[in-house]
Amino acid sequence: MNIIQTPVSAIIMMLTGAFSFFALYSKYDLRKFLFVPYEVYYKKRYWQFLSSGFLHADLVHLMFNMITYYFFAPQFEMSVGSFPFLIIYLTCMILADVPSLIKNKNNPNYRSLGASGAVAGIIFGSLLINPGMSLMIFPIPLDIPAPAFAILYLTYCIIAKRFAKDGINHSAHLWGSIAGFFLTMFIVHDSFRHFVAVILKAL
Repeated sequence: MNIIQTPVSAIIMMLTGAFSFFALYSKYDLRKFLFVPYEVYYKKRYWQFLSSGFLHADLVHLMFNMITYYFFAPQFEMSVGSFPFLIIYLTCMILADVPSLIKNKNNPNYRSLGASGAVAGIIFGSLLINPGMSLMIFPIPLDIPAPAFAILYLTYCIIAKRFAKDGINHSAHLWGSIAGFFLTMFIVHDSFRHFVAVILKAL
């Protein structure tokens, strides 16, 4: 990652790592920075939409998100520009949590954190810009065409959102992905037309 060529993605990665490490290993109580729909709705703690996206539950959570981010964010920033990248990333972070706010606003015990929704948005924005790319789903060592990956990933998120009891906010992954795709479509001129042309050519 070249901080000169991709300053926004580099700074976001450094801030996410720094804040996450601080939260994990400091003695300060940072619970008010988690995403708690009850507090956002009734106590107007709107900053939690963003602050929670720079915190992670543990090192594995942080590493998984930042490794994924590293492989997509710099190239995406170079494709769309630094300011559009920032807008897309932060907006995805917010929109990914809106359904959780609606669903859990009366549950004071619900909490969520992590950059997953925003990272998913960057992945799907990247798929729109470069639909000819191939991706892998860990731990399956197979290259999957971008359109097939998108369908598989969204299907998994929908199923997991409804049935999984693993403590993961699959709703944020789903809506972050959708937000990233459509935000990129509106911000990057002709990106959707290019996407459709590549898909039709491959059929």
